[in-house]
Amino acid sequence: MGGGHGHGNGTTYKGMTLHQPKRWHSITGKGMCAIMWFWILYRAKQDGPVVLGWRHPWEGHGDHSHGHEHEHEHEHEASH
Repeated sequence: MGGGHGHGNGTTYKGMTLHQPKRWHSITGKGMCAIMWFWILYRAKQDGPVVLGWRHPWEGHGDHSHGHEHEHEHEHEASH
C-alpha cells in the first residue's frame, strides 16, 4: 500500500513513500484555500453578530422589507 517503488523521488518513512506534489497541485491547493478563507470571512462578516448572539436573525441585514407593507396595503385597497 502506497509503495510505488522506483517511480521518481520521494521520502520513505516506515515503508511508505510520499512523493512530492506536482506544481499544479500546489497552486490549485493554495487557490482553493484562499477561496475558502475569503468565503469564511465573508460569512463571518454577514452572520457573525447572529452566531455570537449579539443580534437576532429576524432583525435582518438592513431591513429589506422596509416600505413594502404600504405597497401591499395600497394594492389590497385598489382591488376592493
